[in-house]
Amino acid sequence: MDRSEKEALVADLHRTFEDTTLLVITHQTGLTVAEVSDLRRRMRQAGATYKVTKNRLTKRALEGTKFQALQPLFTGPTAIAYSDDPVAAAKVCFEFAKKNEKLTVVGGALDEEQLDIGRIKDLAQLPSLDELRARLIGVVQAPATKLAGVIQAPAAQLARVFSAYGSQEDAA
Repeated sequence: MDRSEKEALVADLHRTFEDTTLLVITHQTGLTVAEVSDLRRRMRQAGATYKVTKNRLTKRALEGTKFQALQPLFTGPTAIAYSDDPVAAAKVCFEFAKKNEKLTVVGGALDEEQLDIGRIKDLAQLPSLDELRARLIGVVQAPATKLAGVIQAPAAQLARVFSAYGSQEDAA
């Protein structure tokens, strides 16, 4: 990789760090190509991205961004996961790490707030933005459905009363 490629990579990472909401830093030791491909596929499905990075270049890219305080975490075989959804990257990292001990979460940040492993794990247990939207729609729709049932109930009861009177007259 020549100097211009490195500069382009640093500039691209810098833009990514400026635009992203959640950054999760992981150490990966001994992951196979198939395992990394599987992890990347899961990240894409969740709306997140996973990249193996060069520590020195990533530290440069972090300068001047809201994630600058994370520079000391970039030692050893490091990779980053990031997403605009404040839950997606953390959720996928922890789900993958449960099944594969070759991946460990080291730390991360949500906007300007640096997060330790415990807080990232708590974040990963929250429902995703899409799940929250679905729940909200369900909550909003439930009263409308109940209201329709209540409005229809008197008419149904009235119909049953008429039916009962009709049945009594037929029996007599």
